Amino acid sequence: METASLRERKKQRTREALVDAAFGLFQRKGFEATTVDEIADSVEVSARTFFRYFEGKDDLLLTIQEQQFELLFDLIRARPADEAVLDVVRHASVEVVRAAERGTHGFDPEKVSCMQSLLAASPALAARCRAFSSARTDELADCLAARMGVPADDPRASLVASVAVTTVQVAMAWHERDRSVPLSDCLDRAFLLLAAGVNYPARSGADG
Repeated sequence: METASLRERKKQRTREALVDAAFGLFQRKGFEATTVDEIADSVEVSARTFFRYFEGKDDLLLTIQEQQFELLFDLIRARPADEAVLDVVRHASVEVVRAAERGTHGFDPEKVSCMQSLLAASPALAARCRAFSSARTDELADCLAARMGVPADDPRASLVASVAVTTVQVAMAWHERDRSVPLSDCLDRAFLLLAAGVNYPARSGADG
């Protein structure tokens, strides 16, 4: 009889194989032209088996975001105890994006680049990924509250978490406008501007 750990390892290998096959097909054929049956056939499993692991094709893209969030939480917890919370989020977030770009911490840069291209080409996929990020905001707030030494429902932790998620989305938009600038640099710049303060004065000589 298989042990539970052996079954889990087999399930994890199947899941990873489905992700690898899917991204290979996405790169060759595009997201819309790739079918679940093709992804399953590439791994020699049935479509029914595919749906044991994923609800649909778009969930395969979310595996990278899941990986990014898990690393983000780990890095936040590892930051120096006396570091201000916005600096914590900035350093941890930029490190996550750089890891994805460089292929460290288990990331595959080709998959990351493929995901970014698919999101740029499909507003529906981009909206799905934004919704996923928003759904993890409460978890990020809890992580930050623990670092700050405040209750989980402290509005400051929630505010910083929401601002951080929005800052990432802004940096992604900047990156789409100029792909010559790495996303990690766009994100670092966005956080630095935020840390400098955004309560900008009115223009000189403004009416009113």
